[in-house]
Amino acid sequence: MAASDDAPLQTLFLPFSNGSLRWPEGPVAFLRARDGWPLRENAQGRTVVAEQSFAPFAQALQGAGLQVQPQLDDAALRGTFPLVLVLPPRQREEARALFARALALVAPGGRVVACQSNNEGARSGEGDLKQLAGLGGSLTKNHCRAYWTAPLEGQHDADLAARWAALDAVRPIMGGRFLSRPGVFAWNRIDPASALLAEHLPADLAGRAADLGAGYGYLSRELLERCPKITALDLYEAEHRALALAELNLAPPPRALPLRFLWRDVTAGVEPGYDVIVSNPPFHTPAREDRPDIGQRFIAVAAQALRPGGRLYVVANRHLPYEQILNDSFGAVRVVAERDGFKLIEAVRGKGR
Repeated sequence: MAASDDAPLQTLFLPFSNGSLRWPEGPVAFLRARDGWPLRENAQGRTVVAEQSFAPFAQALQGAGLQVQPQLDDAALRGTFPLVLVLPPRQREEARALFARALALVAPGGRVVACQSNNEGARSGEGDLKQLAGLGGSLTKNHCRAYWTAPLEGQHDADLAARWAALDAVRPIMGGRFLSRPGVFAWNRIDPASALLAEHLPADLAGRAADLGAGYGYLSRELLERCPKITALDLYEAEHRALALAELNLAPPPRALPLRFLWRDVTAGVEPGYDVIVSNPPFHTPAREDRPDIGQRFIAVAAQALRPGGRLYVVANRHLPYEQILNDSFGAVRVVAERDGFKLIEAVRGKGR
């Protein structure tokens, strides 16, 4: 999301620019932070501690000179911040848990200020924060809603906060085979596109492998269980919350081999020298903006990372325009299977590429 188009980020800071709220003395926490000129203007000369678990957004924040962590240490920072800013996610359980965390981080007399776009749950978010801690005010602009608490002196619903904090806990899914949590992709199920890919993995796949956009580790585990000749596996995932789950879900792996869990933006490139790559690439941003170019970039990166003769198995919605980049980047391309609106493609890197 370009900073100039980030309406929730712009609207989040309007209460400060229009005089409804004053920026406090002391450090400020910003949960699900994103970079952009409104943040840079307000953070100038101030201490803003940013939490962002999505690698591209975290890198942009670091480039702006901000302190950024994928996960703040809530216990160490409890009651530290006179202001906690929040850009809540769309997933409601995750958002409620985030509000509970914000209340734990805020100092006595401090405020929580949040903002969402109207089509990403703004009204529900405002209602949730009101239920949890009461509201001091709100405003609407740019098809978004900013809302905030009154100065907090422990008057929030502590029992409700404890229940909401637990909504984001890691938990078993699929009969206990995997661990997951709200907010990650297909968090409580096996994505049907990934299942299609897993079912058609050839047992003869061998050598060094990578999973691009590994999520909570489903495809990686299937690859290791179905393909005994895989000798090493790297998991690339931009969402740190998902990558931490993948580490849990491959501990231990089906057999002993080198594993690496890499918090990376795949579109920026990956290491070379793979024999096998599997991928169910994303085709939208965390803000649900439709972006088929992300999947196209995954395919181009995979082509660059594979050795000559290396194989890519990529699955996608049937309508997505991946054929041209596949044909331009690989020596041989074929559709292996189609089901439920998804297509599984095998692409082999040509010997001369």
